[in-house]
This record gives sequence, C-alpha cells and structure tokens, in this order.
Amino acid sequence: MFPRPISNGMNYFNFMSPGYGFDMSFLSYVFPSIILFVVWSVFWKGIALWHSAKRGEKWWFVALLVINTIGLLEIFYIFFVAKVKASELFDGISK
Repeated sequence: MFPRPISNGMNYFNFMSPGYGFDMSFLSYVFPSIILFVVWSVFWKGIALWHSAKRGEKWWFVALLVINTIGLLEIFYIFFVAKVKASELFDGISK
C-alpha cells in the first residue's frame, strides 16, 4: 500500500531530510543576487522616472513605473529615447 523505500534509504516521505536531494543551501547564493537586482533596478528606475517627468512624457513615466524589466527598459529609455549622455545622467537630480 505504501511506497517501498528506494535502495539508498530514501522514500517518498523523507525527501526533504538532510543529505537527500533538495536542500536550502542555494539560498545563500540567491538572496544576495536578489538584493543586487533590486538595487540595480531601483537605481535605473529612479533615474529614468526623473528624466521622463522632467521631459513631461507621461506615457513613458507610467510605463517605466509599472513595467519591471530589471533596468533594461529604463536604460533603453534613458540612452535611446531621451538621448541622455552619461555625463548628463545626474544633472538636475542633486539640485
């Protein structure tokens, strides 16, 4: 009636036990990566939102605010749509 244990001692009920299959050690690598992606995304999103508001582009502002692309859409907007140079990236933000 119940499943028989597999030859290595693992059965269907103890697959989460230490030493068998899935463990939580990968979180030590995933968590810092998530933090890095969040900081990266917030940085570019803030700059892109600032420039779109400064230029009066309401649709770009809403799109940049709603769509999360880990900074890719924001970088595209800043450098290809708004055509902001790297030296002008922070102009007006720190005033």
